[in-house]
Amino acid sequence: MKKVMLVLMIVLAISGWVMAQSATSTVDVLGAHNNNGRGCAGCHQPHSGAFGAGYKGATDTGNFALWGQDASPLYGKSIAFGDGGNFVEVLPSSIVSNGTNDAEIGGILLCLSCHDGQVTNTNMMTNQLYEQKVGLLTNTAYGSNPIPTLLGKDGSTAGNYENDHPVGTNAVIRASTANGLTYANGVFSVTPGSNYEKFVMNYGWPSLQPGKWGMQYGVNAAGSAFPTCTTCHDQHVMTVYTSYGTYGIANDKGGKYYAKLFFINGPYNPNVVITDGKSAPSTTQFCRQCHFGEANEANNTFTIPTTFQ
Repeated sequence: MKKVMLVLMIVLAISGWVMAQSATSTVDVLGAHNNNGRGCAGCHQPHSGAFGAGYKGATDTGNFALWGQDASPLYGKSIAFGDGGNFVEVLPSSIVSNGTNDAEIGGILLCLSCHDGQVTNTNMMTNQLYEQKVGLLTNTAYGSNPIPTLLGKDGSTAGNYENDHPVGTNAVIRASTANGLTYANGVFSVTPGSNYEKFVMNYGWPSLQPGKWGMQYGVNAAGSAFPTCTTCHDQHVMTVYTSYGTYGIANDKGGKYYAKLFFINGPYNPNVVITDGKSAPSTTQFCRQCHFGEANEANNTFTIPTTFQ
């Protein structure tokens, strides 16, 4: 009987893993960024840049190919992110790269040209989370009040970015060198056999790993890595994360599909409710990539699996 139960437990574990490998979507994976039918052209104008969408801001906005929103109201703005506004980001003064501010332009400025809501146009946005509106967010812990999508006009104080996760040159991503996450010359790496590698084998490190979708962060003047909006968010696929060869999850060599929401850049499924306290939800694991001090593996606990699906 004990042998039968053991085999059954193994089968169930493998079944759960297979589910995590084959997540699919009930809606178009571009989701909210289909822009009520405008689709790709809602952000990317194939002709005339933002001028092709009717915006007449700074000349460089119209000359920047394939961006369809007017970002010029944000040029040079100082935005205080985080608790107490302690992380101040001074946005670039132009949408044109100067060779060192690409991460700030592509990863912060362009995102806020749609998601600011205070000094930029709302761009057809309803300021309610798409997943909530169409019924994809089933976890009742989120409540029924509309979840906003405009950071600078979220229903609290106008222009309030203090309740938003810090991004920009002053919000440094700290390597956890003692635990095996190192950083040098603009690249994070994992020490074989370290606690961080054990975490990677359990969840992965999609936001920090070098490769296809990783390394979505900037490097400031001091040579330190800093997060942008696209460190945490993949703006092109809302509901499914596709792994690839260097992903890192145990037994995952690429081509597996994991459920996610909110355009997160990695497995992130808030609809899974953990009630036994014996596994780690993918939502928590995603944050632990950078906040590793709160990870199980950083606290001498190595047998807690990740629940992906």
